[in-house]
Amino acid sequence: MKRNETAVFGGGCFWCTEAIFKNLKGVITVVPGYAGGNQDNPFYSDVALGQTGHAEVVKIIFDPQAISYSNLVEIFFSIHNPTTPNRQGNDIGTQYRSIILYLSEAQKKTAEKILGEVEKSHQYDFPIITQIKPLKKFYPAENYHKDYYDNHKNEPYCRLVISPKLKYLREKYSEKLSQDKD
Repeated sequence: MKRNETAVFGGGCFWCTEAIFKNLKGVITVVPGYAGGNQDNPFYSDVALGQTGHAEVVKIIFDPQAISYSNLVEIFFSIHNPTTPNRQGNDIGTQYRSIILYLSEAQKKTAEKILGEVEKSHQYDFPIITQIKPLKKFYPAENYHKDYYDNHKNEPYCRLVISPKLKYLREKYSEKLSQDKD
């Protein structure tokens, strides 16, 4: 019996991370949302003020027979800057921090192992500050955030920020891309 798994990552704006992960083989669905904070049922307007403690994250449902959690974590570390506290590019605030929210001890160990490997690789000039914490609760974002890139490809933010990340994904991870999601 096929059993899907869940991963939750925050690597800046969830519009970017959703667009990246939904293009991978084995990824069934990607849901933008909020997690890692202390306010129940937050709204985007609350999270944007930086007072909820939540990060913009994506919940990824995936088939581990097609793509491993380890692969997802490796891609996560390559598609954002895990060295900038509370920031990704021009997006500034605690909601944009780099965070992995694990659902099991196995996920925690995998995330810590890959973080260590990335640190040892010296691909970044500054220390990695990605938080690795247990997932307590995930709150889906408002509907207008879902499939944001697909619905707004011509907006400046999408063209200038998300499109280059997707180009990088196609170049570096072409073998992991889903043909029906290109």
